[in-house]
Amino acid sequence: MKQNNMEILGCVLLPLLLLAAETQGDGTRVIWRDQLSRAGSSQPAPSKYWQNDGFPLGNGRLGCMVFGGLPEERIQFNVDSLWTGAQNLEGKYKGEGSTFGAYQLLGNLYIRLDGDARVDGYRRELDIENALCSVSYARDGVTFRRELLCSHPDQVIAARFTADQKGQYSGSIHLAGGHEEATTVDGNRMTFSGKLDNGLAYEAQLIVLADGGKLKADGGKLAFSECDALTLCLAADTSYVMDYAKKFMGEHPRKRVTGWVDEASKRPFNELLQRHQGDYHSLYKRVQLDIGTTDSEQLSLPMDKRLANIKEKDTADPDLEELLFQYGRYLLISCSRPGGLPANLQGLWNDTNNPRWLSDYHSNINLQMNYWGAQPANLAECHTPLFDMLDASTEPFRQATRLAFGDDIRGFTIRTSHNPYGGGGWHWNIPASAWYARHFWEHYAFGRDKTFLKRVAYPYLKEVCHYWEDHLKELPDGRLVAPDGWSPEHGPRDDGVAHDQQIIWDLFSNTIKAAEALEVDEAYRKTLAGLRDRLVGPKIGRWGQLQEWMEDKDNPENQHRHTSHLYAVFPGYQISRSKTPAFAEAAAVSLKARGESGDSRREWAWTWRTALWARLGNAEMAHHMIRSFFKYNMLHNLIGVHPPLQLDGSLGITGSMSEMLIQSHAGEIELLPALPTAWTTGRVQGLRARSGFTVDAAWKDGKLVDAHIRADRDGACTVRYGDRVETQQLKAGKTWTFCL
Repeated sequence: MKQNNMEILGCVLLPLLLLAAETQGDGTRVIWRDQLSRAGSSQPAPSKYWQNDGFPLGNGRLGCMVFGGLPEERIQFNVDSLWTGAQNLEGKYKGEGSTFGAYQLLGNLYIRLDGDARVDGYRRELDIENALCSVSYARDGVTFRRELLCSHPDQVIAARFTADQKGQYSGSIHLAGGHEEATTVDGNRMTFSGKLDNGLAYEAQLIVLADGGKLKADGGKLAFSECDALTLCLAADTSYVMDYAKKFMGEHPRKRVTGWVDEASKRPFNELLQRHQGDYHSLYKRVQLDIGTTDSEQLSLPMDKRLANIKEKDTADPDLEELLFQYGRYLLISCSRPGGLPANLQGLWNDTNNPRWLSDYHSNINLQMNYWGAQPANLAECHTPLFDMLDASTEPFRQATRLAFGDDIRGFTIRTSHNPYGGGGWHWNIPASAWYARHFWEHYAFGRDKTFLKRVAYPYLKEVCHYWEDHLKELPDGRLVAPDGWSPEHGPRDDGVAHDQQIIWDLFSNTIKAAEALEVDEAYRKTLAGLRDRLVGPKIGRWGQLQEWMEDKDNPENQHRHTSHLYAVFPGYQISRSKTPAFAEAAAVSLKARGESGDSRREWAWTWRTALWARLGNAEMAHHMIRSFFKYNMLHNLIGVHPPLQLDGSLGITGSMSEMLIQSHAGEIELLPALPTAWTTGRVQGLRARSGFTVDAAWKDGKLVDAHIRADRDGACTVRYGDRVETQQLKAGKTWTFCL
């Protein structure tokens, strides 16, 4: 095909434009406020202020909320493994006899500063481009600044307090444990430790370094006077280990914590910052997104006012939509790193010992949604904590399944709620282990790591298939159904609900693909294919809807928050525009009927519906869901609120927005499948597609300019844009430039 000069120019210039975008800083990646936090006082504020006002930092395992208070800074901190509870084999969720437990508050660090809160030019901000929180203000002609980070390479929370004149810092520091532990002060080191009822030990240590001035112990606090600057290094950990054979309990954390805080305190703060940002940028900077430019007046406002303008005036703010996309990536990097636990209902952040829903792992969409962005948004490493915890929990899951369903049942399933000890809580969610199996398959589908597939993913998929081989119910006509399903969280209980049938179809299909990729179990593949083909499939009901139940009893006026019967559209692939258009149209009818008010106004509901509309090719509705998220469920620190706090919507929205730009579930890479008019001109760099491809794309006036597809491996690559479809054989490391 002949190309004109402009087309060739676009193909040549795009890589240069993307490189420029990657290497320059972007001030639009900042969340800032010009008001003092209401949760920054010495008395912990109600949760609504904690979740609304704090700025989250995290290194995957250790995290904190920073409040930027005056005259006192509060840094509330957590370790992901500080959990009460145990295996809880009987599944009691709360009350007498329950050993389910709850995620716990580790502690608070208070820095009391002499002086009052009457200052000029106050600003507190979270820079997600650099994973840095800062506070600045002026008082009596002196400019003060704080910088705070949570380092993965050094495993500490580090803070630096500076001023542009000497001797400006006097006050006291209090390290307070979340369980009324006694804090000891030894020189410039503060420590508290304890042990929960389940035997889990924990410890936190703080080292304070002063430039000039004096430090001295003052009871359980550390006083400082006339200091030029302060540097604080805080480390913490528990004795939890992700190993069922060790009953999830390991060595006391004191040695590790001491080593971390000692080593970090030897490094200048600027070195800690450089090491932290080098590590963070290696993940964060893989993906760049530009979908437009916000009006300078709107862009200059603090976050609370920007959100108010969207809600009250429907103001366009494409930079904020970009920020939302990248914020999901920031949060996942901050609360889910290899070696730690996966993101729970609140990610990593929690200010109470009795959090809502115990801040547990919810298997009926919430935990899964946390990881929707991991693969497409190029953070595959951040997906691995989920697999590690599920693998460590498999034996407890088996035991609970046999206790509930009989000793002759192979495989396992999971309750709706579970903890990091493999313990189950509220309500059996029978297809949960099969939904989790999709994540194992997706990790392989995007990265094509056959070692992972062979050692980790395929054994998990196969064992869950065994459960369903033994659990499916045969109807008189020979078709198969999952018995007694509840279409979470909708009900009533019934056989063959669409949600369960779609997930089992998905499980069998992905397991067959896994066995084919490994070239194993040919006979078993045929067995699974036979079972899959006998499953009761999707049905279209009397008002054109995709049926939620086997009987045609869906209520068109039901505005329930869950869209469980649309799993086959997203995250599944049984229903698609190209292969099953009638079912796709019926799914759109069902989705529209769910509405946007009342029970449907949930932060995670907007996220799921963004992805659903994107898969259905309705760009404007997908974008409308994003705007509604901002209008109805967004806090001033850009965290979505259920209410109360859940983090799944804020994490999952990144994956949903990725679906608007690149889709690869149908065996091809589809470019700009749901591009809304609001994103008329833009570019994206670094999104991942299944089968081991990385995609960059640019568009102008709503039309693709060009795309660059880089291959991780040798093989065929099929690209679709509108009605145009092309296939090329690519070699590993080579790039295909797809131009119109």
